[in-house]
Amino acid sequence: MTDTPAFSEEVLEAGRKLCMGPVEFVLGAASLAQLPDGNRPEIAFAGRSNVGKSSLINAVLNRKNLARSSAEPGKTRELNYFDVGPGKLWLVDLPGFGYAKVSREQQAKWVQLTKRYLRGRANLRRVFLLVDSRRGLMDTDLETMSMLDTAAVNYQIVLTKADKIKKTELEAVTAKIEAKLKKNPAAHPIPRVTSSEKGYGIPELRAEIGQIVES
Repeated sequence: MTDTPAFSEEVLEAGRKLCMGPVEFVLGAASLAQLPDGNRPEIAFAGRSNVGKSSLINAVLNRKNLARSSAEPGKTRELNYFDVGPGKLWLVDLPGFGYAKVSREQQAKWVQLTKRYLRGRANLRRVFLLVDSRRGLMDTDLETMSMLDTAAVNYQIVLTKADKIKKTELEAVTAKIEAKLKKNPAAHPIPRVTSSEKGYGIPELRAEIGQIVES
């Protein structure tokens, strides 16, 4: 797909074992007071509604319906916690940005909850910020990146739906994002290119997660 540094077979296998092992939905937190103990590494998946977040989480964890995907964008309305390992990793599915068919007041509450979480979770090791490869970085993505840079929270861009764009266009989008990431202090320098439908980039994303747990 793109020329990014390769993981060793050992690292790929460790990531596969972790992500394809036992996993359980624990809770949906509607406030920071409901968050589970920060007694292990934590990663979060964030992105605009309809970016394919639920589908990607299901693909990474080798499940069909663990994270609920829907024809109606904006269904994730809490901080959904998954116990991976078990006991090795918290994986968090964050509410999507925009599109949900609710009041502006309710959308604003979700945004504030997500922002407070991203700024204040001490054991949060990385945020995977999902971006639709057909659209590239949008204003909401740039705003989230700026917030994460300010909060010094490590994050990594994950391009989704790579099977729905021409290779030349995908390479151009990826190159543009790589150039942008060099200017963002909290950003991981390597964006990951994925397709939940075709399986592109899923082993590498699992390897990234495995390395976070082991670090």
